Amino acid sequence: CNDAGVKLMTGLQRRFDPNFRRVKQAIEDKEVGETIMIKLCSRDPSPPPFEYVKGGGGIFADMAVHDLDMSRFLAGSDPIDILAVGSCHIDKSIEVLDGSEKYDTASCIVRYPGGVQAMVDVCRQSSYGYDQRAEVLGDSGMIATDNVYPNTAKIYRNEFTGNADMPYDFFLSRYTEAYVSETIAFCESLVNDTPVPCTGQDGLAALIMALAADKSAAENRWVSFSEVVQSVYCSDPLHCRLSQ
Repeated sequence: CNDAGVKLMTGLQRRFDPNFRRVKQAIEDKEVGETIMIKLCSRDPSPPPFEYVKGGGGIFADMAVHDLDMSRFLAGSDPIDILAVGSCHIDKSIEVLDGSEKYDTASCIVRYPGGVQAMVDVCRQSSYGYDQRAEVLGDSGMIATDNVYPNTAKIYRNEFTGNADMPYDFFLSRYTEAYVSETIAFCESLVNDTPVPCTGQDGLAALIMALAADKSAAENRWVSFSEVVQSVYCSDPLHCRLSQ
């Protein structure tokens, strides 16, 4: 795209979600001081069908990639290495699949420059709707997001006090505002000929993080992201593969 003069923007929509953006703003404005630790969770309302999981690239590439990207977005720097583990608790039918496709639950620790740590946990089932939250601990405070609900109504009874409805249970509903903001940002970049806010390099970095997580879970060890970068072989700009 760079050679052809074409604008390329990667659709990592959580970067445009107002909740996550508020956390990013707090970090940039030093509202909680210098970042010490980042925590992210992503739990889907229900597991996808077997046919979706098979050939989907595994839980790190088709699910955790968004959280891994968000950790990099919030850290504001490129990661150093990662330790990942996975297991199967929800849909036992996928245990016959290869690699991380056999996991429906996983967690990662990512190390960033300056000793900053990021922790990510993902699960393909959450009985109470989408559970996607972020927390950043700084040396002078903490900021955290809550889940997004269809409304702010609460019920108060002697046996229950809380939200009247569960969080959104479909990603298009959960991230409606993010998708709109993302689309507007891309259109503004085209019209004004300005840089896109989420580049192809950002998308590539997220993929490399997911591949490194996959490798870490398979080999049960810390994996540096440079290992994955060095394993990519491109015969030309349109044909790349991972060397074994």
